Amino acid sequence: MNSSRLAGVAVETADFMPGAAAIAAIKKDIETYEATRASVARRVKWRVPLFVGLAVVFVALIAWLFNKVADPHEQWFSTPHVFLYVIGFAASVLLYFQAMKPATRLQQSFRDTLLPIIFGFIRDVHYQHGGRPNSFDRLPRETVGPFNRQSFDDVVSGRYEEFPFELYETELREGNGKGSSTAFKGVIVAFEAVEPFPGILVATRRTNAVVGFFRGVFGSKLQDLSSGEPFLDAAYEFRTDNVEAARPLVTGRLAQALKWLGETWPDEPARVALNGGDGFLLLPQAKNFFELPAISVPLDYQTHVAPMISDMGAMLATAALVRKIGVRDGAI
Repeated sequence: MNSSRLAGVAVETADFMPGAAAIAAIKKDIETYEATRASVARRVKWRVPLFVGLAVVFVALIAWLFNKVADPHEQWFSTPHVFLYVIGFAASVLLYFQAMKPATRLQQSFRDTLLPIIFGFIRDVHYQHGGRPNSFDRLPRETVGPFNRQSFDDVVSGRYEEFPFELYETELREGNGKGSSTAFKGVIVAFEAVEPFPGILVATRRTNAVVGFFRGVFGSKLQDLSSGEPFLDAAYEFRTDNVEAARPLVTGRLAQALKWLGETWPDEPARVALNGGDGFLLLPQAKNFFELPAISVPLDYQTHVAPMISDMGAMLATAALVRKIGVRDGAI
């Protein structure tokens, strides 16, 4: 059995993998990419030390000139020097990314072509990089907490098992500079619910007592619920603006789904949100699922491409199960 490497989720991937003809075509595209990759890798190999080296030489030269005219007691670590070092470091970083541009441009261009092809089990598949997902504004903010900065990486949308979805990698942060914190980093799968929920229902990781206190002080339109299962209630907070409709789910199919997710997603707890006809599955993960290897590494179908297909299939199969939590008189 072919298994996904997705956080320990073992799923049968035969239904997701392309056929022999499609794999042959993908490998042909990889050969074309490889021919260009090798030359770009050689180009980047000399561009990086050259560009960064120029920045270092420039900073060293300016520092030497400062020392010629500065007070001897204020050399090297005086305010002008420190300011110069900061500028020099920033310039080095910018020049590094500039030197890497041929590699990043080639890899993104290839991903634009590759990802829609390898996800052939998705109908009407559409891929974009860095765009704002359409479903993001409908995600209940209580699912992730406060944030003032967001960034999006790969966004894939289409239809899986006859339901539309939007899957995207995102990082949400609160604060600025060194004092900022991560509200969420990972994959969000937005999907059409089997049956709309009359309101908002979120299942999120349990916050500490201080956060809960301030939330109570400043008020919240959502009320807390309990699943009645100590293990789940210790890990999750259940909150809703429709207690009557939410209680059967929180004590029933949502609890069952979260227990299953706890086994298949053992690190940070997965989160679930319902907002009318929209459902959301949030999978915390630092890994970039659809990243190509470094430009210096030859691309291989079995090592680098097949796992992308398995991961995508596993995440959508998980979402397909979670979206059924609101079904009446049915099983997950």
